[in-house]
Amino acid sequence: MIKAYGGTIRFYNDFYINSICPLGFTIIDAKGNEKNYNYYDSRELTESVYPFIVESIQKQIEFGIKTDICFCFGNGKNEKFLRALNEEKGLFKTIVALEYPRFVMQYKAKTKQQYIDKYISAFNLI
Repeated sequence: MIKAYGGTIRFYNDFYINSICPLGFTIIDAKGNEKNYNYYDSRELTESVYPFIVESIQKQIEFGIKTDICFCFGNGKNEKFLRALNEEKGLFKTIVALEYPRFVMQYKAKTKQQYIDKYISAFNLI
């Protein structure tokens, strides 16, 4: 997708990428295996990290990034959370949700060009 956009220099000159919650969490499942755990996987965790999330995003905006359009990778719980946060805090003018790249590569690899085209089309909004 980055190559299709015009390469790494062009892409990273145009876009700043970060996570809504740049912290990583894990849990131990019922079988004793460590698993990734997202900030939105439990109400308690979401509430606990909410102030950090808000502060983190506000600090990043202070870097001088443009806030006209925010591209959200993930169009499930991640998008729902970001839209609610944006409704409350007014951080971005528009949020455009796109499928998470790992989802595309893991489950939709045969049709990845359609997703690349969708990403490029969305990115051309800027």
